[in-house]
Amino acid sequence: MLDPEGSVEHQPASSFPKVLLIPLAMLLAIATLLLLAFSATRQKEPDFYTFKVVNIRGKLVSLEKYRGSVSLVVNVASECGYTDSHYKALQQLQRDLGPYHFNVLAFPCNQFGQQEPDTNKEIESFARKTYGASFPMFSKITVSGAGAIPAFKYLIDSTGEEPTWNFWKYLVDPNGKVVKAWDSTVSVEEIRPHVTELVRKIILKKKDEL
Repeated sequence: MLDPEGSVEHQPASSFPKVLLIPLAMLLAIATLLLLAFSATRQKEPDFYTFKVVNIRGKLVSLEKYRGSVSLVVNVASECGYTDSHYKALQQLQRDLGPYHFNVLAFPCNQFGQQEPDTNKEIESFARKTYGASFPMFSKITVSGAGAIPAFKYLIDSTGEEPTWNFWKYLVDPNGKVVKAWDSTVSVEEIRPHVTELVRKIILKKKDEL
């Protein structure tokens, strides 16, 4: 069409596609957020048994094998004033309640007073020969501060209790959640009732499922 002055009249380009772009982008953004939220809910929440550690023989192992049982996690040392009483009581607890429903999980540590100076092989030999320790033992580690292994960081974050000496004890339930923590001054016999109660619940649950 010609305008009054004889020039060609230019029709404005249709804005229809541009109008659609905005709601389409919004829909895509909402869909992405919903997908992320759904994925997050499906992801397994971390617990103690989701971690991997190195055992006393130097092999990387998953703590997942202990899921379904109760664990008492302890940072042990061979030359501490608490060594004799704790090792004896820990082995007795393992003998009485383990290994199907309960395990002591021993992590040697040289952080406090340099009281675990030997090699992993020497530590294991000492524990097995001196106390007949039959519970699982793991490689010597750091249990507090920046160098703490992830599994112990989880224990600390879950309880707000960070080891300040040897033989701290963390009680972990069958689902990998930390129930309670005790320091070195609390004897194994004092916490035995807490362990026994959790083990009793496992046994009763299994009986109900029969």
